[in-house]
Amino acid sequence: MADREVLTWELFGTASRELATEIAKDGFEPDLILSIARGGLFVAGALGYALDVKNLHVMNVEFYTGIDQRLDLPVMLPPVPQAVDLAGSTVLIADDVADTGATLKLVRDFCIDHVAEVRCAVVYQKPHSEVDCEYVWRRTDRWINFPWSTEPPVVDRQTRVLDA
Repeated sequence: MADREVLTWELFGTASRELATEIAKDGFEPDLILSIARGGLFVAGALGYALDVKNLHVMNVEFYTGIDQRLDLPVMLPPVPQAVDLAGSTVLIADDVADTGATLKLVRDFCIDHVAEVRCAVVYQKPHSEVDCEYVWRRTDRWINFPWSTEPPVVDRQTRVLDA
């Protein structure tokens, strides 16, 4: 697996703690953390605990359909947060990776006109990302195996068959 980054659950614990420490040392104090589902849910939860931020929101965005396979553009899926819920807040957007950066850009652009300040935190950022995140644990140009998405689902949602 030399051509891939491999993030284990244990290493994710280290990564999220180091990312939170970087944010805290920078003096950034978010009022809320906006998670990009699904991979960003893990990052937002870990950062929420480490930074003592209880106000977590979720944006569902579909972009990747497989390894190096994606839609032409990221698409927000319902329910989309109401801009009024973010109004005037200091927001930290959390995701697992800034690959092309298109998803982060979509979410940041959604927030920018409504919030006091918005910054992005990711575990990994790739060199070709169109968003340069303020907080990055590691930079890589390799494909990443995340502990939450490496194994196939235990059930096929199309057939409802369990993977025994």
